[in-house]
Amino acid sequence: MTDYFEVHSRDGAARIGELRLSEPLWTPALVDDVLADAGSLWPEEREVPDGDESALTVLPHRAFPGGTPGEVSEAFAVEYPDVEYPSAAVVAPDTAADATAANADAYVLSNAQELAGHARAFVTAVVRTREAIPADTALHLPGVATPANVATLAYAGVDLVDTDLAVVKGTQGRYLAADGEYFLEDLTDLPCACPACQQSVETFDREACETHNVNALRAALGTVRERIRSGRLRDYIEGQARHEQWLTGVFRRLDQQYGYLEQRTPVLRRAEMAATSDDTLRRVEIQRFAERVTGRYRCRFDNPLVLVPCSARKPYSESQSHGQFHDAIQFRAHTVSMTSPIGVVPQELELTYPAQHYDAAVTGHWSASEIEFVADVLEAYLRRNGYPRIVAHVPDEGYREICETVEERLDLDFEYTVRDHPTTGDSLSNLASTLSTELKYGKRERQHNTLRAIADYQFGDGAGDALFEELRVESRYPKLRAHDADGEQLAALVPEYGLLSLTLAGARRWVDSDAPTKRVEIDAFVPHGSVLAPGVVDADDSIRVGDEVVIEGPSAFAVGRAEMSGPEMAESTRGIASRVRHVEET
Repeated sequence: MTDYFEVHSRDGAARIGELRLSEPLWTPALVDDVLADAGSLWPEEREVPDGDESALTVLPHRAFPGGTPGEVSEAFAVEYPDVEYPSAAVVAPDTAADATAANADAYVLSNAQELAGHARAFVTAVVRTREAIPADTALHLPGVATPANVATLAYAGVDLVDTDLAVVKGTQGRYLAADGEYFLEDLTDLPCACPACQQSVETFDREACETHNVNALRAALGTVRERIRSGRLRDYIEGQARHEQWLTGVFRRLDQQYGYLEQRTPVLRRAEMAATSDDTLRRVEIQRFAERVTGRYRCRFDNPLVLVPCSARKPYSESQSHGQFHDAIQFRAHTVSMTSPIGVVPQELELTYPAQHYDAAVTGHWSASEIEFVADVLEAYLRRNGYPRIVAHVPDEGYREICETVEERLDLDFEYTVRDHPTTGDSLSNLASTLSTELKYGKRERQHNTLRAIADYQFGDGAGDALFEELRVESRYPKLRAHDADGEQLAALVPEYGLLSLTLAGARRWVDSDAPTKRVEIDAFVPHGSVLAPGVVDADDSIRVGDEVVIEGPSAFAVGRAEMSGPEMAESTRGIASRVRHVEET
């Protein structure tokens, strides 16, 4: 049971945690000043240390080099003592699951230094260890942290590091920075303003270099913590990890661990997403949106499809260009925006995270990766959704190539309406005349289809019809409220992130429907404000941070938003599992 470590916020696998010592330590953090190592069991048996709450005590341990056969490590397995102070256990990736018997607050990866420089081995080891140890415990990698790599370590799921490597580099005359390292003798200027660097480069010696390296590592950790708090660590990593080949390899290997990252990545954020490179296409948020649009969303309009380019302003409907498109289309067609890095965005999902939360670098040129990704998404979308006609009101740059690629793949005929640019008078007039014989759909149809489409996206394929079989809508877009035939409110659309917030009546209908329900089972108590992890009996594995969840127990029925993933709720002993919006005593 974890008594001294609690996770307070999450950004993918990175976390802001609190190591509850006599003086709390907020992670990701340096652990040098608070780590007490009881020592190795190899030379001799050791007594259980007399630890206290001022330090994180590493229990007596046996470390094994990488590649040690399992039968060897099993033969020399450690019997962990039951202690009542903050403790850490030394583990290897292949034996981490067995070491959880220590009930420690943190786990130290024994072969961390062997892994540095080998992207595949490093990612495999960290992911395997992180998945084996309890979610509400800290992971410590000794002897590997530098100002350049600590952000990537945190992104992978590391909570604690030390200054060992930074100090060693200093003694070698290697000056560390967030963008790599420099040989001290090659420096003409000191590119830092820390106290150690407040001198001329001529008097700056290796002792000062050690001090600077530690200062730079502390500063880099401060940047990482702020990025995690704001939900923007990934934006930082996409640029920062490129300064070293190993870090770029680790970053891209982590992107291949989709299941590991997806489980830990929130389904919504208010922070803007910076889309500045092809690496953005591999973000969990981008892949998840594309998967849900092509696997859950279903167009309920009988009208033609009009493909249009995205806009810099979000949501798209508030931009000048999309206002012009709307004036030409006049509800005669279903509008879908094409964009990198999102793929395709049906008009009903233009508010839904991350469709209104990204900002792309506009160069006027599409990369081959962008064209391939958007074409794949559009193809999957059209395979799932049939239209009587497809009108492509798109410019030549990239968009036209995507449309022609999909035309050929699916043996379809697109109608192209752009003369020179989508917003010129001739192009808009051509778009309007192309749709002039089509019947308009009404405001009510649009509102109903929007709520059902968001329900499909948020809860699962078919959820829109299951939840809103009989539907009344109040208020105006985007502040829509769904009611049943008797007028009881079921849900409200939250414009900030384009998802539904259920009432108790809506939650009960969700539970009674055939739609996949995200349930949190709790003990016999009535939650108010939040449900803490110790009160959770079980939770659906599919729950992600930010998900709408139904909370059920012998004494209460409630609805709220998840603060942990389902697996983390089920195994954690500290922290807030879910916020509670509405609760009813049963």
